[in-house]
Amino acid sequence: MKRFRFPLRPVAILRANRELKAREALAASMAAHAQTEARLAATRARILNLEELVRRDRSGAFLAGAGATFNQAYRREWAAEAEAQRQVNAARAVLDRSRDACVEANRELKAIARLEENARGDYEQLRQRDEQGQLDEIAGQRAARRRHAQSL
Repeated sequence: MKRFRFPLRPVAILRANRELKAREALAASMAAHAQTEARLAATRARILNLEELVRRDRSGAFLAGAGATFNQAYRREWAAEAEAQRQVNAARAVLDRSRDACVEANRELKAIARLEENARGDYEQLRQRDEQGQLDEIAGQRAARRRHAQSL
């Protein structure tokens, strides 16, 4: 009997490559999301630090120049925080899309794997049936020889 050959093997290879690329894209988007989260956390920490400086400065004498400087810095940090939050949201959207693409690629790969598994099972049944037929043929030939030998 011929060796097993899965006719959709090239499709399986393509889907495996697609799934690998989807996993790599997911890992990259996870790293990018983590970086944007870290930038957002750093920006928020700077805002808290600036607020603490303003609180400490208010306990002493009021200086208009220092107050204006703190106000400008505070506005800059809030603008940076808003931009960082926008980047986090964009990175989260990319992460969700890559996760969906990875899940879909994995689902497609598993479908081909199930088809190959079923084809292998069918092939194995045919192989066993063929082998059993050959064994039956050998047993029949031996029985015929015995009958022939006994009749002589």
